[in-house]
Formats: sequence, C-alpha cells, structure tokens
Amino acid sequence: MGAGHAGQPGAAPPGRDPAMQAGGLLDVLGVAAVVLDAEGRIALWSPQAEELFGYPAAEALGRPAARVLVDERHLDLVLELFARVMAGGGAWAGVFPVRRKDGSTLLAEFRNMRLEDEHGRFYALGLASDQATLRRLERDLALSLRLVEQSPIGLSLMDTDLRFVLVNPALERINGLPAAECLGRTVREALPFLDTAAIEAAMREVLATGRPLLNQFTTGRTPADPGVEHAWSGSFYRLEDPAHRVLGVAVSVLDVTEQHRAASAAAAARRRLTVIADASERIGTTLDLDVTARELADVLVPEFADIAAVDILEDVLTDSEPTTDRNRPALFRALAVKAAHPTPAAEAADPVGEIARYDATRLVARCVRTGRPVLLAHVTDRDLPRIARDEEGVELLRQAGIHSYLAVPLRARGRVLGALDLKRARTEQPFDHDDVVLAGELAARAAVAIDNARWYQRQRHAALALQRHLLPGPPPQPPGLEVAYRYQPAPGVGEVGGDWFDVIPLPADRTALVVGDVMGSGITAAATMGQLRTAARTLAGLDLEPAAVLTHLDRIAAGLGESIATCVYALYDPRHHRCRIANAGHLPPVHTRLGRPPALLDLPTGAPLGVGGVAFDDTPVDLATGDEVVFYTDGLVETRDHDIDVRLAALTDLLGGPRRSPEETCDLLLGALRHRGGNDDIALLVARVLPLPQAAGATGG
Repeated sequence: MGAGHAGQPGAAPPGRDPAMQAGGLLDVLGVAAVVLDAEGRIALWSPQAEELFGYPAAEALGRPAARVLVDERHLDLVLELFARVMAGGGAWAGVFPVRRKDGSTLLAEFRNMRLEDEHGRFYALGLASDQATLRRLERDLALSLRLVEQSPIGLSLMDTDLRFVLVNPALERINGLPAAECLGRTVREALPFLDTAAIEAAMREVLATGRPLLNQFTTGRTPADPGVEHAWSGSFYRLEDPAHRVLGVAVSVLDVTEQHRAASAAAAARRRLTVIADASERIGTTLDLDVTARELADVLVPEFADIAAVDILEDVLTDSEPTTDRNRPALFRALAVKAAHPTPAAEAADPVGEIARYDATRLVARCVRTGRPVLLAHVTDRDLPRIARDEEGVELLRQAGIHSYLAVPLRARGRVLGALDLKRARTEQPFDHDDVVLAGELAARAAVAIDNARWYQRQRHAALALQRHLLPGPPPQPPGLEVAYRYQPAPGVGEVGGDWFDVIPLPADRTALVVGDVMGSGITAAATMGQLRTAARTLAGLDLEPAAVLTHLDRIAAGLGESIATCVYALYDPRHHRCRIANAGHLPPVHTRLGRPPALLDLPTGAPLGVGGVAFDDTPVDLATGDEVVFYTDGLVETRDHDIDVRLAALTDLLGGPRRSPEETCDLLLGALRHRGGNDDIALLVARVLPLPQAAGATGG
C-alpha cells in the first residue's frame, strides 16, 4: 500500500507492564502450541490446545499425537510429514483436519517446525488455529486495507501520542503532502496551515472519552491548492483492541468545498434579500435629506460593508448646473458616515456636513463622472491614494486594513446626485459582481428617496420664503389695543401651511383683527393665503361689516379652485368698547376678563371660505379695559391623540392663570400646547384692551 500503510512499531504506554497486556490478535486467533518428541509423542500441551482440541493435558501428554488427533484415513500422511520435518526437511504449513475429543472434525491451520535443545535432541513444534477464525480475520484485514487504500475519503490513524501512523492516498491528495512527510509527526508539525489547535483538541477529547466527534467543520488552505480556501468535514473515532486497550484515533476527512461554496452563496443570497427587504422598510421614511442618507448607511453596515459613506455633489445641493469638464475636481458634501466597529477608516472619511474636493484621479470622482460603479475587489497600497482624500487618509486606510472597495453612483431622474462609498476591512470576502448589483439596487432606491427629500426641501424653503414675504411684519399698536403675535411654521419638510394673521388699522381708531388657515400645505397653500390676506386687507378698507367681508372672501376663495380656508374676522371700535366678530368655520377665540374665568366666545360657526353660498353673521362682544381676545389656528390645539374639547379646556385653563403681558401669554401658550409631533403651522394673536388715549377720544367725540 505504499508509505502510508507502514506503521512504526510502538512501545508500550508508560507505566504499563507489557507482560500484563492481553486481548491481542493472538488471543483472538486462539493459537494452540503442541510439542512432540522424536517419537511423535506429545511432550507439551498448551491451554489453547486444550480449548481448541478438547483434550485436557492429562489425557494428551505422553500419547502419540497421530493416535490422538488424526483420523485413521490420514495417519500415513501425517507420519510422512512428521518424518520430513524431523529429518530437517523444513517447516510445513497447511490446513489439516483434526479429530477433536468429542468426535467432531476441525479444520486447523498448522505451522510445523523442528526444534533442537542443547543436547542435540529434536522436537516438533506445531502451532494451530481454527481455520474459520483465521479466514474471517484475513477477510476483515483485506477489506480494511482495500477500504483505506481505495476510499475517496481521506483516512488517517493517529497513535496515542497523536502522531500519524497511517495516511491513505485520498488524504495525501487532500493535504497535498505524501504520507512519508506525515508519518511519525503530529498534525501541528505536518500540517501547520490548518487550525491544528482545534483538531488536536478534538482528538484528545475522543481519546479521553471514547465518544466519537462527527462532521467537525473546518476551513483552510493546503499545499495541494494554496490559493484557494477549502472546507472539510472531519470525524474522529477512538480505536480499541478486543481487550478495549486504546490504540489511537482514526480520522476521516471529506472535502466539502463545493457544498460549502454553495451554502455560502445561498447564505449570501439570503443576506442580500434581507438587505433589500430592510432597505424597502427603512430608507425614505421621511423627506429629510440627512435622515434618508443615514438610513441608507444604517442598512448597509454591518451586513454589507464595514464602512459606508453617502456623499452628495455640492452642485446638486445648490441646484447648480452639473459640470461637464471631466478634469475639474468634484465637490462633495458628506451626508452620512457609518462604521461597523471603531476603525481608523472612519477618521479617514469626510466629516459629515463638510465639503471635500476630489480631483479626477480619485475613484469616487470617476464614479460620479461616468455614472458607473467602480470596483476594486482587492485593494493594494498603490490603490489607496485613489481612494483617500489626502496622504493622512491613505495612512489611516492602511492602518484599518482596507482590502476591498466599491463606489456606486446615486442616480435619480437622469442625474447623478452623488456616490455611495463602501469599504471592507474585517469582512474577509471581497466585493464581487453580485455585491455591485445589490449596491446598485440599493443606491437606485436611495437616490430616488434622496432626490425626493431634496425637492421637498427646496419646496419647503420656497414656501417658507413666500409665506414670510406674505405675512405682515411687526403690526402697529393700534389705539386702545396692545397686540402680540406669534407664527411658527410646521416642523416637517414640505409641511409649510397657509396660516396667517393680520392687524389692520382703520379710520376712526378702529382695528380689524384677522386670523385664518388655508387647508393644505406647501407653496399652493402659502400662495392662497397671500391672496386671501391681500383681499381681506382690501375689503377691510371698504368699511364693511365682518360678515360682509367674509361673504366677499368666500366668493374669492371659491374662484381660486379647490381652495378652502377658515377665518375669524373681528372689527374693534375702541370708542364704544365694542367688537363685532364673524366666523367662517374657524375655532372660536377666547375671551378673558379680569375676575372671571376665560371662555370660548359663543359664535355661529359658519362654513369655511370657498364653500360658496353660505351666509355669515356678526356677533357683538363688549370689551372692558384689561379684557383680552385670543385668536389662534388649529395647529395650537389639535393633536391626533387628544379630543379637541380636552385641548380647548387646556387652553382656557392656561389663560386663567396669573395675569401676564400679551407677549408672555404667547410664549406660555406655545410652550405648553405646541405638540412635538405636530405637522401644522400655528398662528397666534393676543389683543388686550387698553384705555383710549384722551386725544383720540376727544377727536371722535
């Protein structure tokens, strides 16, 4: 069988007496020993002979062996063979039928040879064993040898010191080493490229417990194929002789590289599907540009990359025309950076919010310029300057052990918005083609969400600018009133609404107070608000009663398409301390009086502006010096989690506290009632009645 099948003779284990060891192969064979003198009489009779032939020593010793053990039919042949051996004709071996004491015939395998003592006397030694037992052991041994040599499974035998004593050809091929380089050596000495500590620990456990260890998985590279990672399944069994003496450990090794690769590919596919499913749920949950970028980075790390950065081109954020000069540096603004673990590579990334300049030689610049992914499956030191922004970044990436790099363009609506920058350090597998496809899919989804957030942000800025332009500046302090106001836009991107207020001075010291809310949000709502506010100011100058003003505003709103708005219009006459109020579907103002609890004004609700054909009514309200009227829009009191009556009660309770200035009242109400999760604008107007100046009163008298 070659070198792999030659075992080295082993010494007895330390502390064990070889003479006390039993149960070996000779015991299994039951070899009987019989010695005959020159006349053929039985001189020595072993216990095994007694067991094999059935005659006790007392009945056998001294008798002619031929008469005791041989049938009459074979007597002449036996005598001839005996004479030949005794005459020095050499040993004789063969199978011969022996008559047992019970009369049965036993086929025994014999080995006969002549012996000579110190006096020159000759004897014949016969060694015999049951032929059936011997043939069974021969078949077992032949089968074992053939299985070991021809098995496609790698097989080895280790002695109790865990040294190789047998290596079959299949294991030679798996290890890439001939058996001669393994025999007599430990796994650590012969195969240092494997996880020898784990392998030897497994063998020691099997030696100590006797329990086999099956299908132990390991990976590594061997001299047989040094450039490829292989996978093996190994099983360990303790070997014992019939007397249960431990002989060593048998090891079987099966190359499962292909199965491992298939399982790894399937696991990678499942991970990719998980990442895509995760991305569908987590990316684009808001219309906030920075949040969307962070969501993308969070999805990719650590499942897909060790470090991820989301960089947007500066001309995209500033709405500038993209440059067509390929040699011109690209300006990026980092929106998000995420690392799976503390690493110098995170320090090498562009700080979030800052602008970074990359010349045309950089890979990320090439990615956005061409609109195509850039893959470096295996990063070398020569590649690092094309990845990092400067020399310091090169050194940080080298320290981090970056070995694979991938840049994917963020493209939406035909324009490259930026790049997704991915790196691997601790993850052993490099980026491959499948990773490029997955990253491209995620980048495409994220780019649309980023572009949506960018457009909504633009819309919000435009709506805010329009609304600030259309809202009044600091209102004048009209005769007989102290006025304070607040306006707060909705916090959400794109949620700028159509809330407005106005304080309009009129002849004869009168003042029109207006608070309204256009339904909807965005630029359209803000523009509608501006039109209605302008119309209200124009109508107020015509000296119309509040109900008449709302009637005209209703017709104007109906002519603006689908616009619907609520509005409260109040006309205050300080000379008569009388206020006339009309309501178009708006929440009622609060009337506060000294010494009395605040109360919601009982006004006809009316229909919102834009419904058309609905009559409005004036309600007179007498006001005394020190009284306040608080106007507000629904963003102050409405929430999804509370009933409106509960919130209105909270409003009146706050106004019933210690006396404050109108400015302090505005701050109190906003601080206490503004809902953090609210998505609506708030307009708030507080008007307190003051004594009319004497000059003004005399003029109007």
